[in-house]
Amino acid sequence: MDPTYFFLFSILISFSFFFIIQTHVLASSNSNNNPFPKEAHPTKTGYLPVSTTSSSAMFYAFYEAQNSTLPLSKTPLLIWLQGGPGSSSMVSNLNAVGPWRITQSITLEPNPGAWNKFSGLLFLDNPIGTGFSVASSLQEIPTDQEGIARHLFTAITRFLQLEAIFEYRPIYIIGQSYGGKFAAATGYYILKKHEEFEASRKVNLVGVVIGDGLPEPLTQFGTIPTNAYYLGLINEKQKKELEKDLLEVVRLTQIQNWNKADTEWTRVQGKLLNMSGLATLYDYTKKDQPANYQDLVNQFLNMAEVKEALGVKESLVFKASSSDVRTALQGDTMKSVKFGVEEFLRSKGVRVLLFQGQYDLVAGPVQTEAWVKNMKWEGIEEYLNAERKIWKVNGELAGYVQQWKSLTNVVVLGGSHLLPADQPLNAQTMIQDWILQRGIFGNSPSFGYI
Repeated sequence: MDPTYFFLFSILISFSFFFIIQTHVLASSNSNNNPFPKEAHPTKTGYLPVSTTSSSAMFYAFYEAQNSTLPLSKTPLLIWLQGGPGSSSMVSNLNAVGPWRITQSITLEPNPGAWNKFSGLLFLDNPIGTGFSVASSLQEIPTDQEGIARHLFTAITRFLQLEAIFEYRPIYIIGQSYGGKFAAATGYYILKKHEEFEASRKVNLVGVVIGDGLPEPLTQFGTIPTNAYYLGLINEKQKKELEKDLLEVVRLTQIQNWNKADTEWTRVQGKLLNMSGLATLYDYTKKDQPANYQDLVNQFLNMAEVKEALGVKESLVFKASSSDVRTALQGDTMKSVKFGVEEFLRSKGVRVLLFQGQYDLVAGPVQTEAWVKNMKWEGIEEYLNAERKIWKVNGELAGYVQQWKSLTNVVVLGGSHLLPADQPLNAQTMIQDWILQRGIFGNSPSFGYI
């Protein structure tokens, strides 16, 4: 090759390589400068005041349905409540059911298991003091389910007033873990308020969903030693030791020493962990501590650009879990809200879905069956005698479904306490088919959307 041509060819290759490198650097730089792309922004965000005498307000993030085939006025609206107590619903937004999921590199990617494929999805940071929600003082944080339900009812009604199109949409309140108590208490509060209101002021509540929830904690916790024993995690001597410890929890609840009962239950959990060597009671298959996804959410939501996009003050520090809220509700842990679920079933207008991950040892299938069979509802015998059906998704075994009229219970194989994060596609199919009453979920009675 002529030396002149070789020199020019070398220069061209060098410039091309430089251009490729620079393009990659610029792309990375732009990505870093834009951690929250516009297409991932919620449809609406903001604050819903819960008090007329203070600045206490509940933060919300709303995502409209992506592919609803129904008119918008009839498109379901799902309200997601996280547990803890004190865990932000933004955690499940970015790690489980929202349209975008956070990655290990603190970026967002589309979530194929999103729950807003066909419905609107509203995340509420509840109670006040949780996540981005604001409590004007520690004293304003609710200490029981009635206070929480009152705040949530106020926040929900304020949200529905933001646009006329929201007013008559079918509402489903969904509670994950401790959030199951919030969902049961709030749904109950709504039904009671309806007795006071004219039709134009009513919330169109048609369903309540409790996922790996704790409506009847004492009954549920009482099953754990036997459950662990039959799983081979402890021996009979250890089972009896744990059962003896739980008798003290029962005694403390009977004399209504609620805070001490919670402390004793926490100690029993630790004892079971030490006996079994498990990493967590929320997934008995885990040998090591699961990755702390909450740290990723904390990092992302504390970025100035993200706060600006969400309409949050930059000075507000986001914490995935609030110790102040947990402390305020310590006395609530052992209290039951089973009465709320019973009220839904008696109302004949509110459907109930219970779901659990197979591997959850705290609020899983065994714990759920224990409290459900004690419900005061005229249909309980029929439900208990109903066939437990094999449930398949795309031809593969996904779990089991048992239902009678307005009560449906689903056990999802391969899932833990945080089921929608573990089994996103099956969880998405479950909620869609249950709401639309398709396939195996089509045997419960039809409830109109309006």
